[in-house]
Amino acid sequence: MTDLGGPGNHRAKGPGDGPEAVASQIADAVESLTALWSIAAQEASLRLSLHQLRALRTVQAAPGLNLTALAEGLDIGLPTASRLCDRLAAAGLLERTPHPDTRREVQLWLTSHGLHVLGDVAGRRAQALAAALAAMEPAERVALSRGLRGFLAAQETPSDTDGAPGR
Repeated sequence: MTDLGGPGNHRAKGPGDGPEAVASQIADAVESLTALWSIAAQEASLRLSLHQLRALRTVQAAPGLNLTALAEGLDIGLPTASRLCDRLAAAGLLERTPHPDTRREVQLWLTSHGLHVLGDVAGRRAQALAAALAAMEPAERVALSRGLRGFLAAQETPSDTDGAPGR
């Protein structure tokens, strides 16, 4: 069992409890979570690359965005984004429609099939994560939840020293 410093144990135990050591542990956990999510996505009804999934999720979050906004959101070039959209449209996951006010601009929308595929992937990811959490001791889940809440709160608090998120 991983000792995450449960209730009543608020003192550091040594160098393994410092921010750098915990950051390393979190990096390992994030890599493991990424692998878990990737496997869950590959088991979905339609196998999509991580770029394709990110593109679909970006369009889902901002329906009607244009190709330039998608490319910027994914940090890829416009030609790459265009080819990515071509493949997604050919698979029936994405549709392009002319912008109602600007004829040269195209809006991107998920199709009902695209929404279904994203729902399938999200469901599989949630099941895989729930299975991993179920294998943990209840106290570990509580500590993880508390730690994640603290982490998110720290990200919302401006730093007094360098203006970066965190404490």
